[in-house]
Amino acid sequence: MRNRIWLMMVAMTMVVYPMFLRAQGAAAGDKVAVVDIQQAIIGTAEGKQALQDLQKKYQPRETEINQRQDDVQNLQQQLQKQMTTLSADEQRRMQHDLQEKQTVLQRLEQDAQSSFQYDRDTLMRDLGQKMVKVIDQYASAHGYALVIDGSQVPVYYAAKGVDITPEIVKLYDSSNPSQAAPGATGASGSASVPKTPAKPNR
Repeated sequence: MRNRIWLMMVAMTMVVYPMFLRAQGAAAGDKVAVVDIQQAIIGTAEGKQALQDLQKKYQPRETEINQRQDDVQNLQQQLQKQMTTLSADEQRRMQHDLQEKQTVLQRLEQDAQSSFQYDRDTLMRDLGQKMVKVIDQYASAHGYALVIDGSQVPVYYAAKGVDITPEIVKLYDSSNPSQAAPGATGASGSASVPKTPAKPNR
């Protein structure tokens, strides 16, 4: 069964945000809030459109790699089925072809993964910097002394209303209108985190 090259990425380990954000200015009170910056980023209209554009950019590579995966698997199956009927020279030729195809596939996967990770991390870092400014603006305006990034710090309990992620998304969208085309977010209205290339099972 064909292995998809895109697997769901569950952590943005290359992207670093401040874990604790302190509200600036004299208006800061003593309230504490929790926000999931990663979820906030991909929940904004701008974030959804950026992730969709990133997926679209790498779709041709995904298609090519999937096709080459099929070629490798077909050649493996052919070699296995004909092993008892092929001459020694034919076996060596097919094994050589298989090895070459596997080498090319591995290089394509490595190049795609490296390039994708760079673009993904750059995207999340740029949006993250804008998000931090929005959080600081919100915290200052609402009297928060401390805002914790729940995506980096374990939060075992938070009272109702402490998670301000939805409010941050709304403020970000109002401050940064997106040029996304209608329907870009799909039927569910939500975006998924970018997926990263992975090696197929040989």
